[in-house]
Amino acid sequence: MPRILRIANRFNLGGPTFNVAYLTKYMPSNYETLLIGGDKEENEASSSHILQDLGIEPIIIPEMKRELSPGLDWNAYKKVKKIIRDFKPDIVHTHAAKAGAIGRQAASDLNVPVIVHTFHGHVFHSYFGRYKTQFYKSIERNMAKKSSAIIAISDIQKHELTRVHRICEEDKIQVIPLGFNLNQFKEDQPQKRLNFRNELQLEEDEVAIGIIGRLVPIKNHSYFLRLIRHLMDYAEKPFKAVIVGDGEERANIENLATELNIPYCSSNETERLGQSKLIFTSWRTDIDTVNAGLDIVVLTSKNEGTPVSLIEAQASNTVVISTDVGGVANVVKDQVTGLVVSIDNELLFADQLKKLVEDENLRKKLSEQGWEHVGKQFHYERLIKDMDRLYSNLLINRSSS
Repeated sequence: MPRILRIANRFNLGGPTFNVAYLTKYMPSNYETLLIGGDKEENEASSSHILQDLGIEPIIIPEMKRELSPGLDWNAYKKVKKIIRDFKPDIVHTHAAKAGAIGRQAASDLNVPVIVHTFHGHVFHSYFGRYKTQFYKSIERNMAKKSSAIIAISDIQKHELTRVHRICEEDKIQVIPLGFNLNQFKEDQPQKRLNFRNELQLEEDEVAIGIIGRLVPIKNHSYFLRLIRHLMDYAEKPFKAVIVGDGEERANIENLATELNIPYCSSNETERLGQSKLIFTSWRTDIDTVNAGLDIVVLTSKNEGTPVSLIEAQASNTVVISTDVGGVANVVKDQVTGLVVSIDNELLFADQLKKLVEDENLRKKLSEQGWEHVGKQFHYERLIKDMDRLYSNLLINRSSS
C-alpha cells in the first residue's frame, strides 16, 4: 500500500485546504495518507470545520509560517524530516510555496521515491519587489529539480511557470484543476437567498454586489471600492456592496471607504445597515448562503491561481465579473458565465459592472450556465481520478527506473 505524506502550507479557509482535505479523505483505499501542515495565520479564518467534517486530524507544525523566517523554517524542516523518517512515505506531495520548499528539501534529503508539488498560486508578480521575486524564483527552480512532477492548477498557470517565469520544463508539469464539493451551492437557494438578504436588510430591488476573500493587498480591494464609488455616482439602479472576509488590510479599506465617502458598517451593526452602501461581514463559513443572496460576485485581484470564489459563485448560478489575471480565464467563460476585463482598464471594468447592475436580463443570461460550466470540471471526484492516475504513473516509472 503506497503511503502519501501530504504537506499543506497552512490550514486557513480557502481552496488549498479544501483540496488537501478531499485528497486525504477520498483517495482510493489502496493509499494511506498522512496530512500535516502549518496553522492559519492570526488574521485568517480557521478551516478546522472542513477537516473535522471529513473526520481528518492533521498534524500541525506551528513553525511552518507563511513568511520567510530562518529559525522557524529550520525547526519546521527538522520536524518534517522526523515525520518522514517515522512514516516512511512512498510519495511526498507538497502544496503551496512554504510547504513546497521545506517538504521537498526534506523529502529529497531522505531519498523519498516520489516528490510532487502543487502550485496553488505563485508569488512571481504583484507580491514583492524585483530582487525578492528573483530570490523566490531561484528557490522554486532549485526545488523543481528535486521534484518528480509539478502540478499546475490551470493551463494558464502552466504557461506562466514554464514560458514566463521559466521554473522548469513543460514535460515536468501536469495540469490538474482544483476540485470541490459544489452540490451545496445548488440546494435550497430561494431560502438561502431570503435568509441572507433579510440578515443584511437588503431591499427587494437592491442589487447585491459582493467580493469574497482575504483582505490583503493582492486582492486589490481599493480597486473594488473605486468601482463602488463609480456606481454611486452613475448607476441608476439601487445597490449594496458586501465585502466578505477579513485580514490585514481591513483598516486601510475602511479608511479608503471614508475618503471616497462610501458609508459603511459591519453586518452586526443592524441599526446602520439600512443607511450603509458598503457592508463588511468578516469571515463566513456559509458561502453557499452568501452566493445565493448576492446578485453579482466581483474579483479585482492583481494575481490569482484558480479563484475559488468565482467557481463557487458560478456553481450558485451567480454572475461574476473579474480582472483578467492568473487562471481566471480557465474558470470563467467570458460573455457566457460572466465577464473578464483587463486589470489595466478600470474605466471599462466600471462600465461593465454598471451594465450588470442595471440589466437584470444580462445578469440572468450570464449566470444561467454557471453550474453547467463548473459542476463537473471542478468537482472533487474528477480531482481524485486525476491524482490517482498521476501517482500510479510516477510509482510505476520509479520502480522501473
